[in-house]
Amino acid sequence: MTKRRTVKLIHQGKYAAEVEIELLDSPEGWSPYLELEEAKKLDHIRRLLADEAIDEAKKLAKIYLLQPIEAA
Repeated sequence: MTKRRTVKLIHQGKYAAEVEIELLDSPEGWSPYLELEEAKKLDHIRRLLADEAIDEAKKLAKIYLLQPIEAA
């Protein structure tokens, strides 16, 4: 089993987060795998964005504010 780092984008309300996570690649079964701690990290950041706790979320991920673009 090998580990590799990647970036996962998550969206919550008017925010998006770029989160660095670690995936496990295995020659057997459904790969790549996300470890439980990494899944909890994504859920935690999603909750922080939902609660608009941006200062706390910025400590764990790169945060973006999404704005709609008006149609011409």
